[in-house]
Amino acid sequence: MPETMSIAKARDAGAIGSQVILRGWVRTRRDSKAGFSFIELNDGSCFGNIQIIAGGELDNYESEVKRLSAGSSITVSGTVKESPGKGQATELQAEEVTVHGLADVETYPLQKKRHSFEFLRTIAHLRPRTNTFGAIARVRNCVCRSIHGFFQDEGFLYIHTPIITASDCEGAGEMFQVTTLDLANPPKKGPEIDFAEDFFDRPTFLPVSGQLDAEVFACSLGKAYTFGPTFRAENSNTSRHLAEFWMVEPEMAFFELDDNMDLAERFLKRIFRDVLDQCPEDMEFFNKRIDKTVLETLQGIVASRFVRLPYTEAIEILKNSGRKFDFPIDWGTDLQAEHERYLTERHFKCPVILYDYPRTIKPFYMRVNDDGRTVRAMDVLVPKVGEIIGGSQREERLDVLQERMAEQDLNAEDYWWYLDLRRYGTVPHSGFGLGLERVIQFITGMANIRDVLPFPRTPGSAEV
Repeated sequence: MPETMSIAKARDAGAIGSQVILRGWVRTRRDSKAGFSFIELNDGSCFGNIQIIAGGELDNYESEVKRLSAGSSITVSGTVKESPGKGQATELQAEEVTVHGLADVETYPLQKKRHSFEFLRTIAHLRPRTNTFGAIARVRNCVCRSIHGFFQDEGFLYIHTPIITASDCEGAGEMFQVTTLDLANPPKKGPEIDFAEDFFDRPTFLPVSGQLDAEVFACSLGKAYTFGPTFRAENSNTSRHLAEFWMVEPEMAFFELDDNMDLAERFLKRIFRDVLDQCPEDMEFFNKRIDKTVLETLQGIVASRFVRLPYTEAIEILKNSGRKFDFPIDWGTDLQAEHERYLTERHFKCPVILYDYPRTIKPFYMRVNDDGRTVRAMDVLVPKVGEIIGGSQREERLDVLQERMAEQDLNAEDYWWYLDLRRYGTVPHSGFGLGLERVIQFITGMANIRDVLPFPRTPGSAEV
């Protein structure tokens, strides 16, 4: 009996001589004057195709095989043979071809070899069939597997945090509201909407982060991480912003800032090492077609030791650089990508972890240093992108946390449960966040973040 096999496995020289069944979608078909056809088939299991030799003796050669075009779906059974063709170890001599679905040559939108990424965003349901988006899907899968593997190996618990929340982790207010109220005729209490009549008896939102909920488990069970979708109602149409994206957020009890930095460095190196080891063909494609520096950059990060630099020293380096930046730099201002890239690409030529930022530019939950001016924040900066991880040691002192909430005009009553973590058995603890799409954009060299996830959600766009 023939073995049902992936094309990835069938392309390996070890499969030569095997009787196999392959299934997939036709990339190309060309006919020989000698009465047979060459079919390039792909099933998504790997970047490369396998060549199918379909002879004229097949019962359906004239009626179906010669009608195959890009996008058609087939099952092929036959024998894997050594290929005389350059650049491929094997090919399949077809003994039977079953056609499942043809694709109309006149209307199938993926006929050309190359399409603009802007065009492909309009057909998000078909773009995974292209080389670029198939490769992105495999890299994304590898990164997700690596993320879970890393934290499981480190003894973390995987926590599912809510998709509906009454808390704003960032204090930014740019959140999508969730309601069952009749928007055409909402209940009123005086001039205001009466949210007591809403499903949850209060205003609720889609979360911008799972951090605060993950802290609950870290402060009870030691080490926890959450990995799921987060949302920002930010009306920003840039190549770096999405309304829906995935975040991984670990939280660790008894971790101080140095422990946090150690973990973040190990974490990034594990992800990049796994992608290089497990997706070599896809990464060669990105290095050849998208950004000729991605392999060198990832290999350099895996081999390097991250520089650790206080924010105050970074400001002095930037001021003394002799460079004219678009955004002025001074103590108390947040760094922009141009500043972060100067530090990683020009000054240190390696990843940099900045820490101890001014308290005025960071959220309420970051631990205040003894100087009263700075907090135990950290940002991991990498070449070409700048910040890729943001985190901090969390404020574990009840009185200081309440003071910080007041500074940022937050209602402490809304965070009573968060304050309880400091009332009952408080501990030093730390955590950070990594945006999945941001790291995949960095790994692949893709210019627009909308092209590294299956179905991008941006202002005015919620297709598929």
